[in-house]
Amino acid sequence: MKIHVLNTGFFKLDGGAMFGVVPKTIWEKTNPADEFNMCTWAMRSLLIEDGNQLILVDTGIGNKQSDKFFSHYFLHGEDSLSGNLQKLGFSKKDISDVFLTHLHFDHCGGAIEWNNSKSAYRPAFEQANYWSTENHWEWATKPNPREKASFLTENILPIQESGQLKFLERTADFTDNCFKDIDVLFVDGHTESMMIPHIKYKGKTIVFMADLLPSVGHIPLPYVMGYDTRPLITISEKEAFLNRAADEEFILFLEHDSVNECCTVQHTEKGVRVKETFRFNEI
Repeated sequence: MKIHVLNTGFFKLDGGAMFGVVPKTIWEKTNPADEFNMCTWAMRSLLIEDGNQLILVDTGIGNKQSDKFFSHYFLHGEDSLSGNLQKLGFSKKDISDVFLTHLHFDHCGGAIEWNNSKSAYRPAFEQANYWSTENHWEWATKPNPREKASFLTENILPIQESGQLKFLERTADFTDNCFKDIDVLFVDGHTESMMIPHIKYKGKTIVFMADLLPSVGHIPLPYVMGYDTRPLITISEKEAFLNRAADEEFILFLEHDSVNECCTVQHTEKGVRVKETFRFNEI
């Protein structure tokens, strides 16, 4: 197996929204805000070469939305999903599977693109299976008012219309169904049935954290995003996961941390806290 980090660019979100009830004077120590109270966040994907499969985990925000839409998120940086695929010698047609942790626009926007005439949407990865869960799909296609702005129809429905959508059952053993080296943790605090891949790699477990843990700054239990639909459940899920991560020495791959790609955690008298931070290529 080979794993590559694909940076898809940076964006900004309100710091208060990203840290919920935690005061700015505290969270700004790890995630400094600009004059508009906006913090910078990464959008990282993983590309996994495993046998005859080429698996893409999340796709970033994409580039098909309007200038007005993108103006709210201050996209910046030179990286793009397609550009970094090309640097590795791959094309979009090479992707066999697109694993979408959940369907918020900053995680799945790059899964769908305009056709050549910009008259209709199409899957960006025409040969790939797109993986979600039936529970989350139902949640995303019939969104609640709190999440409606994050579930964009043009990012979601074309996947199903293409016939490329596949569902993973929460009760299933993922390793028996699709990928022999990937297991999945399902969590419900951020959104319904978000999938957290656990990847066996070089004798270690790499965990793609998605929005269960956006950054190193979110490790303390009360540091929960205002975007989470069930924050008390997030706290419970984080506590159980972080204790296991410390016990089993997981490597946490941080999709949104603008500085740190990976970290490990350890038990301390204050609870689980960061142990080390490092780049993925240092594993």
